[in-house]
Amino acid sequence: MVPGEFTDFGEFVEASLPGLLRYGHALTGNPHDAADLVQTVLEKIGSRWTHVQRKTGDPLAYIRRSMANAHISRWRRVRKENLVAELPESQSFTPADPFEHEPLWQALRTLPPRQRAVIVLRYYEELSEAEIAESLGVSQGTVKSQASKAIASLRTKLQAEEEPPAAGDTARKGRESEFD
Repeated sequence: MVPGEFTDFGEFVEASLPGLLRYGHALTGNPHDAADLVQTVLEKIGSRWTHVQRKTGDPLAYIRRSMANAHISRWRRVRKENLVAELPESQSFTPADPFEHEPLWQALRTLPPRQRAVIVLRYYEELSEAEIAESLGVSQGTVKSQASKAIASLRTKLQAEEEPPAAGDTARKGRESEFD
């Protein structure tokens, strides 16, 4: 069954949850924040499930749009917070995200939330431009422009990481080490 065919909210959540968690993870860059995002959105929509089904042609698209909007709102709030210069010392640190140190994942996490959502929906969830536009509540032209900007940004960031140091930089380092 397709998630849009469910009348019972519990069945819908059961069928849609893995995909929503993947989408949330790609948006937030963190599986824990993704779970919080999905839970927050599903709590709000659960109480209005009958209304959502009646008023929207595709409840899954509506939920994705709600997730993107909630993530953008949270991102705006977090951006306004004062960040500390140093992290507190901890006994041990293990990253929760196995993809945290992959260059593509790191570059994706630097994109603005709307661009990240477009890239995730297009290449990770394999949605068409029309489906993405409906999910995010924007025009197809906006989807195309956001995808183009995001891809250009990712390309620039990833190429910068792959470029070897300039010949002058290597030679200078070599000379400095001779005098040490």
